[in-house]
Amino acid sequence: MSDAKEFQLEAVPARARRAREIPIPWVWVEPTVWTERMLTALIEGVKGGVWYSLMDKVHPQRALYTAYSRVAANEGAAGVDHVTVTMFEDRLEENLKDLSDALRTGTYRPQAIRRHWIPKPGNQEKRPLGIPTVRDRVVQTALRQVLEPIFERDFAAHSYGFRPGRGCKDALRRVDELLKGGFTHVVDADLKSDFDTIPHDRLLALVAKKVADGKVLNLIDAFLHQGVLDDLEVSTPEQGTPQGAVISPLLSNIYLDPLDHLMAESGFEMVRYADDVVILCRSSEEAAQAMAVVQEWTASAGLTLHPTKTRIIAVRTESFDFLGYRFEDGTRRPRPKSLDKFKETVRTKTTRTTGGSLSAIIASLNPTLRGWFEYFKHSHKWTFERLDGWIRMRLRSLLRKRMKKRGRGRGTDHQRWPNAFFADHGLFSLERAHELASQSSLR
Repeated sequence: MSDAKEFQLEAVPARARRAREIPIPWVWVEPTVWTERMLTALIEGVKGGVWYSLMDKVHPQRALYTAYSRVAANEGAAGVDHVTVTMFEDRLEENLKDLSDALRTGTYRPQAIRRHWIPKPGNQEKRPLGIPTVRDRVVQTALRQVLEPIFERDFAAHSYGFRPGRGCKDALRRVDELLKGGFTHVVDADLKSDFDTIPHDRLLALVAKKVADGKVLNLIDAFLHQGVLDDLEVSTPEQGTPQGAVISPLLSNIYLDPLDHLMAESGFEMVRYADDVVILCRSSEEAAQAMAVVQEWTASAGLTLHPTKTRIIAVRTESFDFLGYRFEDGTRRPRPKSLDKFKETVRTKTTRTTGGSLSAIIASLNPTLRGWFEYFKHSHKWTFERLDGWIRMRLRSLLRKRMKKRGRGRGTDHQRWPNAFFADHGLFSLERAHELASQSSLR
């Protein structure tokens, strides 16, 4: 297919003005795929809004190499073929050539996803984790490099999950702005197992509205029907996006984008991060209307709102959770599950039988503390005071064990190992970090 068929500029792009109303920085697009000419077509609009001949942007070895570099940066475990990132790199040129040839000739077939069960923090339940093979992660990353800009151009403004230049902090900031702006009620909409229940045919139909390359559509369809290996048995999913797949968050955003636009056009302030959704309203009546719209849309889209977790909240008297935070009484703090997960991580690094020097243990612990603080630093200060005390108690208990003493490190141990003792050994203080961050924000 010629370049002329690949994309055609309209004299007056149908969607150009709308796209420019929300400026999008395009520095994140992959330059080996998105040439200046293609970017111009993307920004100004293509005829009919449909893109043709995209597979030849997926299968070149240079595009696959860029995709592999991103996969390697994220590392990750081996899939069903037991090939690690290091093993794949040992034969990198050969592997990329094989993938390129298979994609070009239409003989590429995804391998099954390995399902691994990991325990949930704080209880005996487990959640599934999908692990695709390295080769499939490379192909999906190459596919995403091509598709993401096409759909990102028209995604709604207040969708924040798995989008370039956006993240949890932006979604949380938006919720804060609305609460401070006088919004008094929240619809906490729980999309039940969204990634697992998206109807394949409807998803592909949405993709096909912008992508007319049959080879690309067939490749997406192959990933949607990718087998899942669980306890030596392989099953083929009939719905949902592939678990753990690089392409799944984009596909989910494509499927939920019509809801984003519907709510905005209906005058509702919805903030969505993947399948985590809140709608902020100025009255209980408006909240009831918003919930009705969401319920109607999800039913028509083949999705389900969790019957007990979806609710309307009056923010003055009730709390709600969003992206790991609990919003309550005009403040936010880590929700209980977030605290449980954090404490479980700290516990694994500070068991009473942990070997190594105290300095080594603290050096191992500090990255966890810094990372957790960076995300939750906007919490109330007493959160950090209490956690600092709990962490030091864990370390005192460890030191008591080495002295052949029992107990958790309280009482006289505070004199033997005062707070300054741990500070001298380099322990990261959540409370002190919060003080510094607060002072910095006032300047």
